Amino acid sequence: MPGSALPPHAVDVDDVDDVVASPVPVSGAAHLLRVTLLMAGSCLPILGAVLIAPVLPKMQDHFASTPGAKALVPLALTVPALSLALLAPFAGVIVDRLGRKRLLIVTTVLYAVFGTAPLWLDSLGAIIASRALVGVAEAAIMTCCTTLIGDYYSGHQRVKYLALQTMCASASATVFFALGGAVGAAGWKMPFWVYAVSLVLAPLMASALPSPAARTGHSTQSTHSAADGTPAQAAGPRGHRSFPWRQLAGICALTFFGAMVFYTVPVEMAYLLDDLGVENSGAIGLATAIASAATVGGAITFARLKRAPDPMLPAVLAVCAAGFGVMFLAGNPPLLVVGAVINCLGTGMLLPALLTSAMSRLAFEDRGRGTGLWMAAFFGGEFVCPLVLLAVASGVGSLAGAVGVLGVAAALVAAGLSAAARRRPMGHGQLRDKP
Repeated sequence: MPGSALPPHAVDVDDVDDVVASPVPVSGAAHLLRVTLLMAGSCLPILGAVLIAPVLPKMQDHFASTPGAKALVPLALTVPALSLALLAPFAGVIVDRLGRKRLLIVTTVLYAVFGTAPLWLDSLGAIIASRALVGVAEAAIMTCCTTLIGDYYSGHQRVKYLALQTMCASASATVFFALGGAVGAAGWKMPFWVYAVSLVLAPLMASALPSPAARTGHSTQSTHSAADGTPAQAAGPRGHRSFPWRQLAGICALTFFGAMVFYTVPVEMAYLLDDLGVENSGAIGLATAIASAATVGGAITFARLKRAPDPMLPAVLAVCAAGFGVMFLAGNPPLLVVGAVINCLGTGMLLPALLTSAMSRLAFEDRGRGTGLWMAAFFGGEFVCPLVLLAVASGVGSLAGAVGVLGVAAALVAAGLSAAARRRPMGHGQLRDKP
């Protein structure tokens, strides 16, 4: 069970304290621009994931004479996520060695180069290769943006902006899908022009994002995080520090499972509605949009609770499981939507809780590599989600049954996390960022 891999924590607290001030100003025009750029950068992988979805049928028609086009054209949509999952850990290593800001600027430019490449390519194979390279750039961009949030902010500010990152990603998916459909009306290649927007972001990032530096004592000494209290690995002999593999392994395993929970409704909602007799694409889109709004609502709720993420995880997973249960039992579309809303309210809290928990385990020197591993776990779970549900559905006889099985699994993980929390030592006080 994924939850059982989580290491024991040295704290049992409810609130997140801002004991150490964030190393950058948290108000003013410069702050607003910095946050806007980090959120915009975080949305670029979402742009890559959904923008061309509406034009896939037109691509299919264009490459109808290409052998294997029925299997290859959908790869143009999904291969960036696979590249991101495979390469995010390596991007994290490069982030720690070359620097967050420098890598972010370079890969934001490359994102535009690779993203617009299909405008000049005629081979389906070459287009898919360019899409794989988009995923490479996305791995670096997402890792850099998330790492920089961890660098710039601490305490509740960090929790707030990681939750905002989730909100922006969820909301942008709907916007980009609509944008891709509107622009795609002029031809299947037209949406690829939108990738050039990153050329506007790159110079702004170069001028507005400060180069982060480790805080004194935060990197080579034992440290407690803003949201967890787990000590980072202390310096070993000769000043060498070991990477906190053990602390991060559990949260990455839980994140892999959480990604499947997170993506079930966006990926499978249309098929579940179709099974209930809903074939109108407008109605399906509206139902999915309502569920997506609940995800944003969950992220907002998480940010306002101002509580440490780990104690919240059992309850959040229980909400997700309850939503899956309602969806499994739903005999009509309205009840299915109700279940999806409950589930997405939980997943909106689940993603920032998992990400904040992972960041809390990492000192400055490890943050890029650790963030890359977390990204690999999350996007790996995203990639296998439909495959796992398809396999389970073939065993239980229906997609709704597979969703029910996933709900049971989520409930078991929640119970395991709750039992593990009760066994943790008490009396270690409130968690805080040590200077």
